[in-house]
Amino acid sequence: MAKKAVKKKPVKKVVAAKASPAKKAAAKKVATKKVVKKVVRKTPPPAAKKASETTRPAKPAGDSLGRPMVTAEEKLYFLFREDYHARQVFEFLRVETVGELERFSPQEIIHILSTPIRRTVDSIRKRLAREKRHLRDDVEFARKFRDSEPSPKPS
Repeated sequence: MAKKAVKKKPVKKVVAAKASPAKKAAAKKVATKKVVKKVVRKTPPPAAKKASETTRPAKPAGDSLGRPMVTAEEKLYFLFREDYHARQVFEFLRVETVGELERFSPQEIIHILSTPIRRTVDSIRKRLAREKRHLRDDVEFARKFRDSEPSPKPS
């Protein structure tokens, strides 16, 4: 079998028309010139407003103790596992986490813990005064209480 000879077609070269020097200079200017558009908004977009409204005001730097060593979700039972009295206070306050405990000031905790004791002592003083008795150095209270309370009716 004889191979057929394949003739290659000649490739025509396309010669671009030479641009004039003025056109070349204009093309360079356009290529090197950067167009910067500034977007000017009169009002910020609604999403940006919401983000700024929900952020907290910055705390003064003096209030920070640095990065916390425990999270707000940390259980007080584990943190104070060796301090029985502290755990009793947490149980009385009905708090379980550090975050819940942080809502109280020291004065609030003392007030909350001492209120039942004050009420109980007042109840004891009144009961003793009704029976014409008193605690040490509490005669004045007993007299005032007896005088202010209506006398019981004899049966």
